[in-house]
Amino acid sequence: MRSMKKLILNYHFWVIGIAGMMISSCSTKFKITEENGSKKLYNIKYGDHQQQRMDVFLPANTSPETRVVMIVHGGGWKFGHKEHMKMIQDFLFTNNIASININYRLLRKNINYLHQVEDISKAISKSNEMAERWNLKPSNYILLGESAGGHLSLLYGYQNPQEIKKLISMSSPTDFYSESYQKSKYYKRTKGVFQKVVGEKFEHQLEAFKKASPIAHVSNIPTLIFQGDRDFLVNKNQGLALDAVLTSKKIPHQLVYMKNSGHVPRFVKRKRDSFIFPNILAFIKNDHH
Repeated sequence: MRSMKKLILNYHFWVIGIAGMMISSCSTKFKITEENGSKKLYNIKYGDHQQQRMDVFLPANTSPETRVVMIVHGGGWKFGHKEHMKMIQDFLFTNNIASININYRLLRKNINYLHQVEDISKAISKSNEMAERWNLKPSNYILLGESAGGHLSLLYGYQNPQEIKKLISMSSPTDFYSESYQKSKYYKRTKGVFQKVVGEKFEHQLEAFKKASPIAHVSNIPTLIFQGDRDFLVNKNQGLALDAVLTSKKIPHQLVYMKNSGHVPRFVKRKRDSFIFPNILAFIKNDHH
């Protein structure tokens, strides 16, 4: 039993990717469906790479006041795809919130997290280009990311406040470098993974790991944080670290700290209906003055 647990922990960030890989419907073919004035556009190209595709759901009667959420999937930076976030995209659509659900280039020898952050930028540029046609306001996005996608969303959002109005972090890594992280057992489990994500050796390039850490870049963007207390993929101190930095800088934010919860509590209907979806909806609709 102990050896099995150790095996799972050694591959902890890759585990979540298996769920994403098992989901079908990985077609990259462009498709549009329309119903009662609403539109769903699948696999819009925002770049030349096959993985640079996005699905856009437009409720009926969109306007420049319509809130727009860009969704960034998880999967340990190396796996996963936008279909993994379809539950959230469908939820937003039923609540008359426009959404853009993106794929991005997955981790390879020549692809690291910086390329993935760049893909968020490219997806936003394409969305801005299409904003008038979709009857939406450009550079007016809420970024919602889960796990690795949350890490990428936080990094991009905090450094681009002119485009990103709010951030939603779901079980996201936030701290790759701090002293408390380096002294934790979690450091020993994640060091190898984070080195692949950053593309550097920890001992030689600490500054590169700081650069990759959302807690080192926070800016005045309202942030909603979901963190499970029993998340073995993303230690609870990752969400708490971001909460502490935002509190110290007096940045509007909310921490939804879920007891008896693992890495993806939205898959549990009771937690999804009681905590996750209601908090997402309220946060999106709140003007945060």
